Amino acid sequence: MVSAMNAHLNWVAGYTRRGEGRLPNTWVAEYRLSDLVRKNLLPADDVQHFLKEAGLVDFTWEITWPDDFEMPEEMLVDRIASTQGYVVFVHGWTGNFRIWEDLPGRVTLANRQLVAISLDHNGFGGSVFADTTPELETCNPPAAMRTIQKWIDMMKIRRQTGEPRLKVINLVGHSMGGATLFYLNPLAWRYGEVTRMALAPALLLEDESHRLFYTTLGLGIGILHTLPILTLVERFIKPGMLGTLVAGATDYVQQIHSTQYQQTPRGITGATFMAMGRLSNYEIARNFDLMRVMLGHRDPLVGLFAMMDLLGKLEFPAANLHVVPGTHYMFSVGRETPLNAYQHAQNRELVVEDILELHEAAVAMQKKGQIVGSRHKHPARG
Repeated sequence: MVSAMNAHLNWVAGYTRRGEGRLPNTWVAEYRLSDLVRKNLLPADDVQHFLKEAGLVDFTWEITWPDDFEMPEEMLVDRIASTQGYVVFVHGWTGNFRIWEDLPGRVTLANRQLVAISLDHNGFGGSVFADTTPELETCNPPAAMRTIQKWIDMMKIRRQTGEPRLKVINLVGHSMGGATLFYLNPLAWRYGEVTRMALAPALLLEDESHRLFYTTLGLGIGILHTLPILTLVERFIKPGMLGTLVAGATDYVQQIHSTQYQQTPRGITGATFMAMGRLSNYEIARNFDLMRVMLGHRDPLVGLFAMMDLLGKLEFPAANLHVVPGTHYMFSVGRETPLNAYQHAQNRELVVEDILELHEAAVAMQKKGQIVGSRHKHPARG
């Protein structure tokens, strides 16, 4: 029997699949919006409005939580609700929620008061656009952030009115997902309610060479589905492009990207890539107290120097930035070379530490409350 206090999360019982996680003592459950409507666990009108605004056919995600035993069915909703916060993982271009491998499990095992939610979004995985050639304004990072924010509100995973527990939403994004996090609107959040960790964010506002590359390649991919004669060209585009994207990552991650590329309509793939190159939106709130960025030193998809210039213009705090040895997938421990694997393994631990530190800083802020006009030192950096 679900406690009355947690009734707003009854949808947790409507999973499409449930089983053991990727690490011992972790468990996962997968969800699909259309299934939750069919099971009468979410209002159909709310879901239809959300999907129409986002331009999506459906929306899918996976939850990861730690437990030493398999939670009985009747206790599942209370288990997922009785937490100090959620870590929401946002993948990048041609990815899906599986690219995170065991990182969600590592985070929840390191802090058992957290539950991880890994999303499919922005036209990939099970969250496919209705239009196979979407407008750039519907699939760029600001649009993705608006969609994720609305999904979070619709699923009621934020602290609800009258709920006694503190709740923090910790957003973790990679590549396109990392760029998305820059467009969070801080005015929509309570004090200390949200944190952000951007890994290799593909935010190319100050990088003309990369912008041209993304735009041109996106255009090329987008027209492949309309001109069959260009199928031969794609044989050359795909291996080089995906090889650069997943360099240094595990074989599993490389296979996910290859399969996702094949399954996603070329118009969506091309438009999303092109949208990153054409993005010119500098409307980024300079509120970075609870945000960190990690960049790889040999990441060809995110130019290190140009990204550092952009962060400087945004007045991003130097203390909140890590530049680590590694590739675009600096947190995935692949077999490129033994040295690369050694470096990426350390980076992965840094990612977990950063997520947990940001979460604890946010909790401390909520407990202490906002002191207007004070000059106290921010808890994120002691």
